[in-house]
Amino acid sequence: MDLFLGVDIGTFESKGVITDAKGAILAQARRQHDLIVPRPGWAEHRAEEDWWGDLVHVVRALLATPGIDPGAIRAVACSAIGPCMLPIDAAGRPLMNGVLYGVDTRAQAEIELLNRQVGADTILARCGNALTSQAVGPKILWLRRQRPDLWAQTARIGSSTTWLTFRLTGAWVIDHYTACNFAPLYDIARQDWCFDLGDICPPALLPRLLWSSQIAGHVTPQAAAETGLAVGTPVLCGTIDAAAEAVSVGTRDPGDMMMMYGSTLFIIQITDRMIRDGRLWQAPWLFCGQHAVMAGLSTSGTLTQWFRELVAPGAARSDAFGALVGQAAQVPPGANGLICLPYFSGERTPLHDPLARGVFFGLNLTHGRAEMFRAICDGMAMAARHVTETYAAAGVPPVRVLAVGGGVQNGPWSQATSDLTGLPQIVRAVTTGAAYGDAFLAALAVGAVGPEGIDTWNPVARRIEPVERAEYTRLYPIFRALYDRTRDLMAAL
Repeated sequence: MDLFLGVDIGTFESKGVITDAKGAILAQARRQHDLIVPRPGWAEHRAEEDWWGDLVHVVRALLATPGIDPGAIRAVACSAIGPCMLPIDAAGRPLMNGVLYGVDTRAQAEIELLNRQVGADTILARCGNALTSQAVGPKILWLRRQRPDLWAQTARIGSSTTWLTFRLTGAWVIDHYTACNFAPLYDIARQDWCFDLGDICPPALLPRLLWSSQIAGHVTPQAAAETGLAVGTPVLCGTIDAAAEAVSVGTRDPGDMMMMYGSTLFIIQITDRMIRDGRLWQAPWLFCGQHAVMAGLSTSGTLTQWFRELVAPGAARSDAFGALVGQAAQVPPGANGLICLPYFSGERTPLHDPLARGVFFGLNLTHGRAEMFRAICDGMAMAARHVTETYAAAGVPPVRVLAVGGGVQNGPWSQATSDLTGLPQIVRAVTTGAAYGDAFLAALAVGAVGPEGIDTWNPVARRIEPVERAEYTRLYPIFRALYDRTRDLMAAL
């Protein structure tokens, strides 16, 4: 029996699956880890312990499943949070914690410096993306300017999947989809690195470019000893977790939009052409000839976790979440006039404002934790509507929305998202997410399945239909105006 292994390293949890050639899940495993926030605006993981350590733990747990033969695994694919910034020394050791994606806003000064030196319009035209907290280039410049001691030891710089593939195969590679987030170091038209948009780093530091489903290398004897995988097993280049999640639910045609309900709400839409709009991100898609336009909120599932810890410290996570969701479901849409701006870690698209802050607006003495949690769900849905309106304004309104991620099970959140955007959402049968998409990419890479095979692997289970809500019609303009009227005050804080 041919088997395929997918592993995904998320913000708070890592998951892995082994499937057969028809997509049946034969083994699953997971492991939790922490998000490190050493100071406000910073977000980190430990590359060795959290990324590689989780992969080793998950793979060994999968291979311990009765009936699983490591020699039957035809290919391995990994995904991870991204884009991240990880410098390593000449011996292949991490020099610091991995600096995470757009939730880490430490490089704002470097963004402003590059925009002044190079020009924001020039960067957008060449890279297809404005410089925001999602861009890795300014974070590399931050390392060079703020940590010269580490910069002097830096031999290579990559992202989270770069590190995983390196530990498995010894190859230092990155996929085009991830690399495009290294602006201003990636020329989107040429689909290659560029080094004339600011003095950031020498070419030798960056990984070799591949497409996500290309074979990057093979499992080395050392990696085999640590993971239990067979020596010589092919390993794909891999990609960012959200892209693998999009694959898992069949996001493949122009107009298809994935909404990933995770620690952040992340959105990917396939397009038939490049879209240059500074409010959104764009990149080559996982396969040569396709493009994608992305958006992401800064806090979503992370915000619900924060609230859970605030109101139910020490309670079992699943029990506390279940109680909060149940209570919020009893509160009418609109949370009895309570509005939440969910910008608790700044905001990414379309605001790109690292100084944005969270707000509860309209509190009165009748409101309790149920109304507050409902307002959080509604606020995230209102932010999603702001994003989908931006897609439409950019000329690429979504045609089909595919929902995935643990937050899909949060009924108030997912239903409010359809109600506010007016878009139905398709939910597939398998909600394992990115690790399942990785396994599909592995099967695709060795010719065991075609792109349309995901419809057989993961059929449609249900649809979330939008309902027109008068209260949302009344409150959404207030939501939008609230940020505009408090933005200067947020910055002053």
